[in-house]
Amino acid sequence: MSEGFRLRVCFRKTGRLRFLSHLELARACERAARRARLPYAVSQGFNPRMRVSFGPALPVGTAGEREYLDLVLTRYLAPEDAHGALTSVTAEEIAPVTCAYVSPGEPSLASALTIAVYDVYVEGGISPEELERSLGALMDAGTLHIEHKGKPKVFDLATALPKEPKVESEGESVLVRMTVRMGEHGSLRPEVLVSAAAGRDARLEVNRTDLLIEDEGVWRRPL
Repeated sequence: MSEGFRLRVCFRKTGRLRFLSHLELARACERAARRARLPYAVSQGFNPRMRVSFGPALPVGTAGEREYLDLVLTRYLAPEDAHGALTSVTAEEIAPVTCAYVSPGEPSLASALTIAVYDVYVEGGISPEELERSLGALMDAGTLHIEHKGKPKVFDLATALPKEPKVESEGESVLVRMTVRMGEHGSLRPEVLVSAAAGRDARLEVNRTDLLIEDEGVWRRPL
């Protein structure tokens, strides 16, 4: 099978469309590629599928400012032309941010993207100072015990969080900026940590602001 041209698309998932499931989002992106008449490649076999792959899935309700997909094209199309074609047929809430080609030999997005950056907005009467103390106490404890799908799970926070969470005031909300390491054993969802610190009654809005590749201790964007 020809390797084709691997077009990497950075796109957003915001507004009301942040409530799309990963499967619904994938279908919307594939539909956009068809409507944009991109020369996309298809797999071989009895059930040919568009050759497209996605970065780490976002939970339903979590927004994303820089999400990624790789789409294999059968012929070269200038990245700016691909971007324009996709923009013209895509809802603003999931519109592409930029496009560029990457080497066919690069690792998949799912395996390469191991760092996620989040903004978590907290409403519920807790002050920035109180939330900072509570988060600090959790970090000092070193581990976070949760129940996931009916089973206990323990996160080593020094491993799960490569940087200390930062707490700021943001209008009437409290903003927690945090960085999470992702891997084959899963990742700590930011709302789990913040809920543990702020209390179950706190209302949270989560926004993934960046996805990064960690290469020999250096973090970089995939595009």
